[in-house]
Amino acid sequence: MNVNNRLRPTIFLTATVMNTVLYAMLSYATSYIESPWGAGQFRPAVIVPAFFATIFGPLVGGIGAALGTLIADSLKHAQLYAGSYLASAPGNFIGFFLFGYIANKKFSWQKFIIASEVTLLFANALVAFLYVYIFKVFYLADPKYMGMSASTQVFFSLGLTIWWYVTMLPFVLVVTPVLIRAASSAFPLIVSERIQHSSLREELPLKSFSLAMIIPGIFMIVLGLATSLTSLGLFMQTYFGMLTFTLVQLMFYLSGAVLTGLGVLFYFRKILLRKGN
Repeated sequence: MNVNNRLRPTIFLTATVMNTVLYAMLSYATSYIESPWGAGQFRPAVIVPAFFATIFGPLVGGIGAALGTLIADSLKHAQLYAGSYLASAPGNFIGFFLFGYIANKKFSWQKFIIASEVTLLFANALVAFLYVYIFKVFYLADPKYMGMSASTQVFFSLGLTIWWYVTMLPFVLVVTPVLIRAASSAFPLIVSERIQHSSLREELPLKSFSLAMIIPGIFMIVLGLATSLTSLGLFMQTYFGMLTFTLVQLMFYLSGAVLTGLGVLFYFRKILLRKGN
């Protein structure tokens, strides 16, 4: 960073606290919007630890994300929530530590895209499987989850992973870069020169950024078609009921259309901007 070494511990502590508080507040604000599976929250607030992990590094991103999600979950449940410290907090710490590690190692927008994809897939899968197996099955011995077959438990965990991934990805890829560029302009002394000198317009890889949304979008649509045209739909109706099946099916189609549309829109918008220049 471009700051005096004596200030680094202060900046580290301040950034970690800000990351924690902002992530907790924004996560709590959407904590009552659940996934179609009846578990797992809508959390666009992931832009906060993604931003702090990029600007201030892995530890600030990971610690703030872990503490922030623990606070938000505990406020929602009016107690120190075991589901958070057994699943959400560890997954958030590992995920955003990894995000910061990838993004900060000779920063480029290509690496930012890689960090987004890897983190959201790996960390969300980790949280989902910890939630189902460690919290629900092992810790609570929840009859609903204990009564599921092994394949249904895996399917449920993958369903949560997909939900978080497709609802977080557009926010991280679209909103976070704008916040990073704004911080680079407003606070140049605390942002690395490599990030400051990067240009969204000139350096953000057009195809990579677009494909990062188009490919998952198409995958979601294919999954939606699979629930409509194959035995996967019957499997879901049998184990999760018609309401959950309908909501999940809508999630596949709508999220697929939105991700694909955003990717295509960005691609052609960037082409037009480049031609205009």
